[in-house]
Amino acid sequence: MPENLKIIGRRDRIDLPGLGYWNIKAKVDTGAYGSAIHCSHMKVVQREGKPCLSFMLLDPEHPEFREEVHYASHFHEKVVKNSSGEGEQRYIIKTEVILFGKSIPTEFSLTDRSDMKYPVLLGRKFLRRRFIVDVRLKDVSYKFKNKNRK
Repeated sequence: MPENLKIIGRRDRIDLPGLGYWNIKAKVDTGAYGSAIHCSHMKVVQREGKPCLSFMLLDPEHPEFREEVHYASHFHEKVVKNSSGEGEQRYIIKTEVILFGKSIPTEFSLTDRSDMKYPVLLGRKFLRRRFIVDVRLKDVSYKFKNKNRK
């Protein structure tokens, strides 16, 4: 195993400092190509004369998400296969993920994950050349972070 790869479990808690969230539950999914985050109220608006994507990370099942509108000036749309294998038009944003104390710029598709257990999904594109997945483990980075705080 290459030394630069970290071992990650089937789920973990991630920090999204660009969105103002810490310790968000995330599912590690080697079956998914891209990463996704639960969003609602997505729409393109004008801010300072430029198109901007507004969205909310809001879900009563995930109380760590506050009722707060976020804006992304850099975004695009893309057809993404959903969990049923059907193509779905989604907005894509890029934000920072922190795992094992490292900042990783990550693209997320914005979608309704209210029927899912985890508000964030980390796919193969995120995992590639960074992590080896051991499905027996969970919260490896979260435990690492808490251990290094002491």
